[in-house]
This record gives sequence, C-alpha cells and structure tokens, in this order.
Amino acid sequence: MKVYIIGAGPGDPELITVKGRRLLAEADVIIYAGSLVNPALLQYAKAGAQIHNSASMTLDEVITVMEEAVAMGKKVVRLHTGDPSIYGAIQEQMDVLAAKGIEYEVVPGVSSFLAVAAALKREYTLPEVSQTVIITRLEGRTPVPAKEKLASLASHNATMCIFLSVHMLEAVVAELIAGGYPPDTPVAVVQKASWPDEKILRGTLATIASIAAEAGVDRTAMIVVGKCLDGKYALSRLYSPDFGHMFREAK
Repeated sequence: MKVYIIGAGPGDPELITVKGRRLLAEADVIIYAGSLVNPALLQYAKAGAQIHNSASMTLDEVITVMEEAVAMGKKVVRLHTGDPSIYGAIQEQMDVLAAKGIEYEVVPGVSSFLAVAAALKREYTLPEVSQTVIITRLEGRTPVPAKEKLASLASHNATMCIFLSVHMLEAVVAELIAGGYPPDTPVAVVQKASWPDEKILRGTLATIASIAAEAGVDRTAMIVVGKCLDGKYALSRLYSPDFGHMFREAK
C-alpha cells in the first residue's frame, strides 16, 4: 500500500483526471483539503471509506492518519485542490513520508490558473503579445524572495496569474503599476473557476479593485493581468500556409 497525493482539479468534479478518480474510488482512507476541494468529489469515494477533512488538522495529524492506514494495509488518497505542486504544501508531506519509509505517488491535476483561462476563453501565450506566463502571489504570511516581488516581476509585462492575493487586491495593483504595468492594463478576477457559482470580473489595473470590492469578491479567486485579455494579437505562424514543418509543406 502507498499514499497517493492527487490533484483534485479546480472544482468541477469532472475535471479530476481519470487516474485520480479511479484511485479516489479505490481509497480506503481519504484526506481532503476541505477549505478548497469541492466536497462533490467525495461522491466518487466507495462506501465505507474513512474520510478526513484536513482543514482542521495539523501536519503531524495528517501524517499520523497516513502512517496508521498504510500500516494496516489500506490505500490512502491525499486530495489537494488544483495541481498539488502549486501552492499545495506537499513537499513537507512527501519529505516526512520518505523519512518514514512510506511509499507515495503524486498524480497531477488541472490547476486553477488553467481553469481560469478556460472560463475567460482566453489564451495566455499570444503571438506578439506575451509568450511567458508568470505564476506568483503577493507576499502575505508566507514570505516571497526579494527578486520575486510583484513589482520586480511586473517589469516583464508578461501574462501574470496571481494566486492567494485577491483579499489584498489594492496592494497587488499598487505593486504591479509600480513595477511597470500601465494603469490601463486589462485585468480579470475569476472566483471559483469551474464551480457552479463561478464569478468573472473584468476591468483594468485602475478599476479592478473597486469592481471587486463592489462585487464582494475577496477570497477563492485568481487575478489575471496582461494584454492577452484585450483580444489583440498576431496569428500563429503554425497554421500559416507559407510556414512549413515536418508535417506540412509550405504553400
């Protein structure tokens, strides 16, 4: 038996991977991040599965449940929101499991920043607009390295997806403008992407804080910044008739 660390996806129960759903259905013990994971995913659990909500648990308590279950020959699923490798706090869990000699496997998931792109119906990497996506957050209780401050990253004017920061939106805006994004840069705030109560707000750096405040959006939301949102871009060379590659000759 081993521990499976699984990305649950952004919220829609159908956006968990096929492998993730199979393992969830086979699990004897499920520990899910209840503050973020859609509880509708627990419909895939088998009858009699032991289910723990880790929102009220410490790391030691989570590890104890895993260790005791594996010792009894049970299959354990640790269910994280989105993809567990992004702000999932899984490294500390994996390191403890490895130190204890407990085998584990990570199953990737659909991250919320990808669900947000789908909700917005926008491509992050548009020709002659941006070919870089920066995934980051504003400094809060978790510190951010000096070179990764928002103002420093903003100097690239790339597409930026900002996690865990919507409750500090005014500070986010100030940092981004100080770093070089013009005040008229398009911004979108998407709350609970792919959930039934998904909410999309659009504006610019100059207006988005007041728009979000008026809508009461201050948690469980992604901030997307960049010119990819304004609809202007060059066509891809990949499908141009005068562009040849190994699968198609230029015309």
